[in-house]
Amino acid sequence: MRKLLLVNPVAKKSGYLLSRFSTFAPLGLGYVAGMTPESWGIRLIDENFDSFVYEEADLVAISAFTSNINRAYEIAAQYRENGIKVVIGGIHASMEPEEVGSHADAVVVGEVESTWNTVLADFENGSLKKVYRAPVVDLETLKVKPRRDIFHPGYFWNSVQTSRGCPFDCMFCSVTRYLGRDYRQRKVDDVLEELSEIDGRYIAFVDDNLIGYSENSRERAKKLFRGMIDRKMNKHWWMQTSINAVQDEEVLRLAARAGCMFAFIGLETIKEELLEKMRKGVNMAVGIDNYGGVIKSIHRHGIGVMGGFILGNDYESAPYYRKFARYLLHSGIDICQISLLTPLPGTRLMETMKSENRLMHNVFPEDWTKYRLSRIVHQLKGVTAEGVYRGDNYIKKKIYSPLAFVYRMVRSAVSLNNLHSFGAVYQFNRALKKSWRNSHYYKNYPADLQEKEALRGVEEISHGE
Repeated sequence: MRKLLLVNPVAKKSGYLLSRFSTFAPLGLGYVAGMTPESWGIRLIDENFDSFVYEEADLVAISAFTSNINRAYEIAAQYRENGIKVVIGGIHASMEPEEVGSHADAVVVGEVESTWNTVLADFENGSLKKVYRAPVVDLETLKVKPRRDIFHPGYFWNSVQTSRGCPFDCMFCSVTRYLGRDYRQRKVDDVLEELSEIDGRYIAFVDDNLIGYSENSRERAKKLFRGMIDRKMNKHWWMQTSINAVQDEEVLRLAARAGCMFAFIGLETIKEELLEKMRKGVNMAVGIDNYGGVIKSIHRHGIGVMGGFILGNDYESAPYYRKFARYLLHSGIDICQISLLTPLPGTRLMETMKSENRLMHNVFPEDWTKYRLSRIVHQLKGVTAEGVYRGDNYIKKKIYSPLAFVYRMVRSAVSLNNLHSFGAVYQFNRALKKSWRNSHYYKNYPADLQEKEALRGVEEISHGE
């Protein structure tokens, strides 16, 4: 029996990877295992839990993001030196196939399900190609399910994906280029069957938008939620969705009855002009002044709100950071995820930074380790990287101080009136607080917003802060 070795590389345990509650199984590798014939033996090495130790294999498949691609290259090199073929896929491989091809025997560009059988057949015939450009997967006809038995039992969440693609093209996001503009969905009955086969009660729907972007997609979401209710699945879960989900009260009501604990929504910023630069049209249509009403609408159903925000934009200032901290403290947002603006491969932001020669860390592939949403890697206008780090620390110190943390948690408990939702909110807050305190800038850049060189007063005045 041939042996397929799957590898989930982890360059450094930081950020979300520091907490079991915010770490997720490598679902893509689960799908690879699900596509592989029974004539192959399969083993997964997952560095989220186990240190890599070389072991024999006939074929090695690695999936990696940008931040851990160099770790993937290190592991791949060990096998290639021993004459063992290595296939690398994932979003970084899809965005940078030429680079990845110099470290692998084969590169999968795009969605692996539509091409993995071809990859295996070519390997068995000794005719492995350098690049496999996978066709877009028809999710309605996709019957393969991920092999969950290969995942480490330490994962808290069971990840499930029901749709792919995004019609938006946000400045900082590569999803549209990776998965296309068409919003593709699996059949509801197929999703319900997969959910019924999962023993665990806690589900993370990893769709970029579970509810979708149209009336048809909202109806499909309702059908999914009704199916979960009718089958009495008793699952507790969270999802990602857009701010316009509140336009349909019934979809939120059904989501709550089906077990939704909280929803991640990319709110991004509290400045309208930044939303425009980010090309975040759906948020602009709602308006930042209406964020509070959106949060209250979701809370009415006992569903928490995880708001995603981005710092590190041009011309940020000390007054902006103070205003931002006050907003987060009093907005009613239950979980605050704050990332630093990062020009990832395949994004419009990366194209802009390259064209303007603003990348500070551009020795690739070595510098990819810095592209992890917690480092400033490009030259900013009107503020320094140190200023952003200080601002980030200031904001997080305000929302995670003992008194503020208790205040926010009590407020969430009262607003949600739902034990499962509050429990998830509390645990995610703990995970994000731990991530911040282990960041590279936590101790090196104190939350001092009076630093003149880091936060320039002239820029503050000229931009109306």
